[in-house]
Amino acid sequence: MFKEKMTADELAEMTGYTRQTINKWVLKHNWETSKKRGVPGGKARFVYISEPVKTFLSNTSKMSERVASYSVLRTPLEQLMLNTLRTLSEEEQHKMTEILESEGSEGLLKRLGIQKNE
Repeated sequence: MFKEKMTADELAEMTGYTRQTINKWVLKHNWETSKKRGVPGGKARFVYISEPVKTFLSNTSKMSERVASYSVLRTPLEQLMLNTLRTLSEEEQHKMTEILESEGSEGLLKRLGIQKNE
């Protein structure tokens, strides 16, 4: 997960914060850095990932949210269903919720004309 040294962009990608926020933390907490050579403007820096830096980043709320909400969609159907649900209006989502809560998946399949073989 963490490397010995990382750029603010890499840390931003990992934590969900912006590069600017990472750079503010570098200054505020006096994290050790070194110049990244070959970058126009000469402002890019590496942040050394010491134990205090790891601890601070691991305890940030967005970092813990990302770890807690991580999941893998196992089938193309799961991805398709999620993408479809995201396109529904709020009213359509509400109606779909009512059907699933009152009739379950069997009721939904019946309404769609897809019935389980008995």
